[in-house]
Amino acid sequence: MTLGKEELVEQAYFFKTLLQRIREAMPMQEVLASIEEEILATTDLPKAIAFLRSELAVQGGFARAMGRLDHYFTPFQTFVVSESEDERGKFDLRTGLEILCRDAEYRAGEPSPQGIFLYQFESICRNRLRYDPGLAAMAEDPLFTSDWRDWVLTVRRQVGLVELADLIYVRSGHYQPVKDELQQTILFGEQEGRIARANRRKDPLLLFAALQRQLGYPKVPRPQPVAQKDEKIEQMSRRIERLEGRMKLLEEESRGGIQIERFFSAPETPPPDPSS
Repeated sequence: MTLGKEELVEQAYFFKTLLQRIREAMPMQEVLASIEEEILATTDLPKAIAFLRSELAVQGGFARAMGRLDHYFTPFQTFVVSESEDERGKFDLRTGLEILCRDAEYRAGEPSPQGIFLYQFESICRNRLRYDPGLAAMAEDPLFTSDWRDWVLTVRRQVGLVELADLIYVRSGHYQPVKDELQQTILFGEQEGRIARANRRKDPLLLFAALQRQLGYPKVPRPQPVAQKDEKIEQMSRRIERLEGRMKLLEEESRGGIQIERFFSAPETPPPDPSS
């Protein structure tokens, strides 16, 4: 389901405000509660935030909750947050929220499938995220047609074996100027095809930079160096939140049974899909 402009504008505000307040070292639960009150009540986002907050209280993260709200958050949004919550990785949540903010702002305007693909793929490349699950999530974007989904999955299989410039070039109007029944669906325009051809066997970042200038999709946030001390504090904070949730459940169990409603300010089940 593709969200309307009102929902996307509020989503962008949510990610941007969450990022600002995390930088101020505010507790995540308090931040989500305050933003929930600020979000436009005519949208479905306040209900989604309430569900994220309830999941955070038990799991210490909210990527899993975003996955259950797949009618509201895109698989790529869930993937980015999930990567930031992986303790084995070095991807920072602050960079992830900035990626999601710019993605929502772009969608609220006049997005193109070419811009969406290139922005998300460059985000994965620059931040060294996992290609396989990342491209699988990208393929499920509601903005993509079946032809786009099939091509993104082709990129998923061939990334690392075939240059992205070549993959774009052969599906462009510059490579296939006259379409017939034997040719594949053209996904990129003649201009993008010329840029891709000119950047073959070059640094992929040069290709991204040229396409970003010409297509006007958002610039991908670059990973910011984080002080080692601040990084350790953030990691410890996440672990403490998870431990607090588990301790609450253990205390309740020792008293004769777990009463989930004591720990949730939102329903246990995710908000329903408004389109159903």
